[in-house]
Amino acid sequence: MNAPERIFLPDVQSTADLRCLAIQKVGVKGLRYPLQLETAAGEVLNTVATLTMTVGLSPDVKGTHMSRFVELIEAPREALTQPALLELLESMLLRLDARSGSIELAFPYFIRKAAPVSGVESLLDYDAVLRVERREGEAATLTLRVTAPVTSLCPCSKKISDYGAHNQRSHLTLEATLRDAMAIEDLVSIAEEEASCEVFGLLKRPDEKWVTERAYDNPKFVEDLVRDIALRLMREPRVASWKVASENFESIHNHSAYAELYGTNG
Repeated sequence: MNAPERIFLPDVQSTADLRCLAIQKVGVKGLRYPLQLETAAGEVLNTVATLTMTVGLSPDVKGTHMSRFVELIEAPREALTQPALLELLESMLLRLDARSGSIELAFPYFIRKAAPVSGVESLLDYDAVLRVERREGEAATLTLRVTAPVTSLCPCSKKISDYGAHNQRSHLTLEATLRDAMAIEDLVSIAEEEASCEVFGLLKRPDEKWVTERAYDNPKFVEDLVRDIALRLMREPRVASWKVASENFESIHNHSAYAELYGTNG
């Protein structure tokens, strides 16, 4: 039962702390919440996000106000955009009287794709993360991360085999700290264009023939994948720094092949 407003309730969080230890990050983690996102086409995508919201805590303050994080998410708003997420960060810092903080949203993102021959359409899911952060005395940064499922085909297997070559499904993870807004679809396109072949939710027989032959004509090691994507990200003016990783779920081994590459654009 809620306490009546006339009863005085002490604000313990705001009391002084004598240990003189600042906390870099304190807040809420694992908060699942419905999310409306504005897509690159200006449409609204409904999904569910898992949020982490934290602020820096001064050394002389006992605790932060956890309820205020949820209050911020509960406030009515239009479909979220990247600029709006930066504004939400500033609102959070003001509401919690903090000079540093971050908001991270992890969510499934769906893109409607047409099969390469039949043109039949289906949705494909991608894992996406949006993270905004501001360190004390610095400008806020926006980081976008996507994980795209693709097909990779082994160049060695193709070279040494009399017929066929082993291939596998791979997860390409691209993370970019942005100078300007960049659509999730743009990062996904870079990943899929540099894979042996992209994958689809629905394929008919002519499509299956196309994707099989496309992968066979475009073999790539895990090292090839991260290097080719890195070259694309290095030429992208909207990207300040980047990281790309590839995990190939091997079809002839009970382990994955993995590569990771990262850098900063001048």
